[in-house]
Amino acid sequence: MTSLLALDASSSACSVALWMDGNVISRVEHAPRGHTRRLMPMIDALLDEAGIARTSLDAIAYGHGPGAFTGIRIAAGAAQGIAYGLGCPLLGVSTLRALAHNAWQRDGASLIMPALDARLGELYVALYRVDEGRLEAVMADSVMAPESLALSSCSPGSITMIGSGVALMDRLSSEVRTYVGITLEHREPEARDIAQLAAMDFASGLITSPQEALPVYLRDQVVSSKR
Repeated sequence: MTSLLALDASSSACSVALWMDGNVISRVEHAPRGHTRRLMPMIDALLDEAGIARTSLDAIAYGHGPGAFTGIRIAAGAAQGIAYGLGCPLLGVSTLRALAHNAWQRDGASLIMPALDARLGELYVALYRVDEGRLEAVMADSVMAPESLALSSCSPGSITMIGSGVALMDRLSSEVRTYVGITLEHREPEARDIAQLAAMDFASGLITSPQEALPVYLRDQVVSSKR
């Protein structure tokens, strides 16, 4: 049996998930602070619930960002520590890709624009489409002012926009706004989606070593946030 542990702390939600041969169980706690002290007890409780020892894990996955700088550092550090201790491979998964996966699986969306409020008046944003049962990036994860976002070859109302960045939708160009048909503002990246994506990557051999556990900030300026 293949088993994979995933964790995410990139937003106000701290979450862990266990993927076991296609079945996923997860835990989520919503709190603006305290991710460091919450994460390990949540992992232990999840493994106890599943009746699986850490030594049985085949890989560790984490949300590598973008998101809250402190949170993605916490997730990367925790994932790295567990992977080092077990001698197992590591998989970093984009939090924007995880949001796109959420809209696809929960809402049946096929063209998805995950967007997170990056503060400083900017968005973390990407564009994904579902193609033959897989998420494919149409536009890579980026950070930009909402007014700078330009899309082409989209039909009116064809895009599902998901994430906290929906709150900045009124700053998108009028053309881009016409492409958005559905908005899902109150969704955050979760370990459940990261686990499912990581399982596909693991099966494709897209793994890294523990020393390569790096946060992906998309920009250099750190916005202070205590967690």
